[in-house]
Amino acid sequence: MKKVKLMLEYNLIQRLIAEFIGTTILVATVVGSGIMATNLTADVSLQLLANTFSTGAILFVLISVFEPISGAHFNPTVSIVFVLQRMLPTRHVLPYIFFQISGGVAGTMIAHLMFGMDIIELSTKVRTGSALWFSEFIATFGLVMVILLGLRHSKSTLPALVASYITAAYWFTASTSFANPAVTIARSLTNSFSSISPNNIFAFILAQTSGAFIAMLVIIILLKNNRSKIDFEV
Repeated sequence: MKKVKLMLEYNLIQRLIAEFIGTTILVATVVGSGIMATNLTADVSLQLLANTFSTGAILFVLISVFEPISGAHFNPTVSIVFVLQRMLPTRHVLPYIFFQISGGVAGTMIAHLMFGMDIIELSTKVRTGSALWFSEFIATFGLVMVILLGLRHSKSTLPALVASYITAAYWFTASTSFANPAVTIARSLTNSFSSISPNNIFAFILAQTSGAFIAMLVIIILLKNNRSKIDFEV
């Protein structure tokens, strides 16, 4: 049985800093590229295309550089799944989530400062309804599937796999694939292109968490009794 040791050379503080910085840059990119796109064009399809490309590109970069340090989760649902799969110590999950959410909020603030906006602007953009909730379930389900199977079968290409999936999910989901509670919370603090009303975030997070959990169960069933299963030690 092959064993892969993850992140043993980095202490918890280093991992948390990596999660904070990574989530900060991710959200700054999502929010900032949305603001830039609306400043440059009134064409909504071009705005979404610019937002999509920027997000996919930065995900590839961030996962490539931070995965060896913290696992490059940048996403509370991913961290929870990693704990349930014994790929992250239970005692680390709450600090991970705190730094991910804090990083997301910082990312929104940084984007606003770069574009001369108020540091916090609560969103008025309504994103609600069963279609969007189901979209978030599917988006997060697929993301967690890609991450778990990518770690097992093609870890060296994981940055490209995740970036490509999110790029596609921006367009095949009605919600434009938030797929991340920390990002969802951060996007409620901007009233720009990528925003979501604070009143709508709870349902999104519930759908995201459900999608991640079901994806984990599917992976367990899919890989059950496979003798080449990888053990992750932290």
